[in-house]
Amino acid sequence: MYRIMIIEDDKGIAQAIQKQLKSWDFDVECAQDFRNIMTLFSEYNPHLILLDISLPYFNGYHWCGEIRKVSNVPIIFISSASDNMNIVMAINMGADDFIAKPFDQSVLLAKIQAMLRRTYDFAGSAAVLEHRDALLNTGDSTLTYNEKNIDLTKNEYRILLALMKNKGSVVSREKLMELLWETDSFVDENTLTVNVNRLRKKLDSAGLESFITTKFGIGYIIS
Repeated sequence: MYRIMIIEDDKGIAQAIQKQLKSWDFDVECAQDFRNIMTLFSEYNPHLILLDISLPYFNGYHWCGEIRKVSNVPIIFISSASDNMNIVMAINMGADDFIAKPFDQSVLLAKIQAMLRRTYDFAGSAAVLEHRDALLNTGDSTLTYNEKNIDLTKNEYRILLALMKNKGSVVSREKLMELLWETDSFVDENTLTVNVNRLRKKLDSAGLESFITTKFGIGYIIS
């Protein structure tokens, strides 16, 4: 089932679209907190986004730019500001299509279905894991926080991925070493410690203090 995220502050329009798409067996989530769109995006991991331009706090162009930093998910703008300048700006910001309000629901549905067919070959979209507003994109192995990229080595990325996938649970040192060995990165106890400490320093420097907690004699946890 495809997941569609609607970022539209007019509740009447958002709910009407949601009802129509659900009748076609789409899973649909409407944004409620327009300050924290990226939190909903990372938790819901949509296959397609419908995005208005005029929104509270930050406009649609801002959120389009933020999403494009971490994902290539299809974005369709829906807006009454449909002059050429806004259409061109939307496309330049990374949008895939633009539909002017008011629109016919059947036209919107047809565009969504066509976009999904063109985009997905049953592989699905890259997952984005989130914790404390840090976003780990498994598609391109990038970590972003406060709109800045945090450079990670391959081993640091793999360690962080394992911890974020198991958020709230302790990951043993033995399990982390097994995961690194599986990727032909042969590490011992000391090498793992060096990698974790270096990762911690990078997270601390970026403002993510105490992101990883040590459970002495067992392993590490993100909670």
